[in-house]
Amino acid sequence: MAFLAGFPGSGFAADLSPVKITTANGMTVLVLEQHFLPIVEIHALIKTGSAQDPPNKAGLSNLTASLLDEGTTTRSSKQLAEQIDFVGGSLAVKAGVDFTTASARILTKDVDLGFTLLADILLHPAFSKQEFGRVRSQILGEIMSDNDDPGHVAMTAFNQLVFHNHPYRWPVNGLEKTVQKITLADVRNFYAKEYIPNQTILAIVGDITLEQATDLVQTHFGGWKSKKTPARTTKKPRAVARKSVQFIEKDLTQSTIVLGHGGISRTNPDFYPVTVMNHILGAGGFSSRLMDSIRDKQGLAYGIMSHYEARAMPGSFWINLQTKTETTNQAISGVLTEMKTLREAPVTDQELAEAKAFLVGSFPLRLDSTAKLAHVLAQVEFFELGFEYFTQYPEWIERVTKEDIQRVAKQYLNPQHYALVVVGNIAKAKVHR
Repeated sequence: MAFLAGFPGSGFAADLSPVKITTANGMTVLVLEQHFLPIVEIHALIKTGSAQDPPNKAGLSNLTASLLDEGTTTRSSKQLAEQIDFVGGSLAVKAGVDFTTASARILTKDVDLGFTLLADILLHPAFSKQEFGRVRSQILGEIMSDNDDPGHVAMTAFNQLVFHNHPYRWPVNGLEKTVQKITLADVRNFYAKEYIPNQTILAIVGDITLEQATDLVQTHFGGWKSKKTPARTTKKPRAVARKSVQFIEKDLTQSTIVLGHGGISRTNPDFYPVTVMNHILGAGGFSSRLMDSIRDKQGLAYGIMSHYEARAMPGSFWINLQTKTETTNQAISGVLTEMKTLREAPVTDQELAEAKAFLVGSFPLRLDSTAKLAHVLAQVEFFELGFEYFTQYPEWIERVTKEDIQRVAKQYLNPQHYALVVVGNIAKAKVHR
């Protein structure tokens, strides 16, 4: 199957074909051969993240992931770091909302070591008491410093309003009160239940043959025992039924504003029209309507962006900006005006053409390294988008019409029912409720 049809300037050969294998223990393995650089990226995606955290222990998946490369049953964290550094490679673990990733980047000649270390941290983490205490303290320190950042404070409050009683409402690294409750036993239990081969996608991209890759997978991951897949919540986040507002008092000269509501899932058939619509509204930098109106014409903000966070379950849509305390109300009403306008009138031919040109033109840049390719390939598999995603993405974007944009704007933008968070000098800002 053609994987990527030679994008101009993408630096890739015209025909790249990934091969998909399911191992005896249920692990999904994706192999993509690329022999023009002597590098291999081994990227594991484990289908667990903060969405699986118990409500009173938000941050558990992140703490578990953060401990994986802090020592195994046979290597200390120092030995792991020294061994990967010695060959100029890298080892990284990152927890997210829907999934956690662990990856090794290594030169071809050292590929066996890359597999050895990645398998070691995934299969044999030590979870020592000492490292647990140290890493948990470090995360608590990060949370406390995040609490000084008005943007972070605003987003945390916004997610609580939009994802009321849904697992998406917590930050990935948790809250101070929830992380303090997490014990070493919690981490060990979470790992035992969630880190299983039949819940893992392994994307291997680079200077390696299919035969070498399958042999290395068998050698290093063949002994990983599969278990029953843990149950998952599939309940969708409840829609924001009315305007809900939260003001957070901080003595600042600027207001930090986040305004939005529920969004879409990554598998929603409207993902592509929504992507084009959102680019025109606020994701398109200086060419977006929000930037043109709020920054250029009214001079209310230095920067303003709109985002659709497309996840396994419907994520959120939000617009964020900072403005002077005195202009808070004007900025909020300017944002709502742009949302209404996009619903009421078709976009121009020029706006549509420019948005498509940017989205299609920048697509290859998301795939221009082995690391990026492995990352995207694993997510394409996770969201079950099909390998045709790589060749079809430009066509799916090109197919979007002005009518599609107005339809999705009416369906997925709601200037009446939204969550609004303002962090700043609320008394002085006199924000309308």
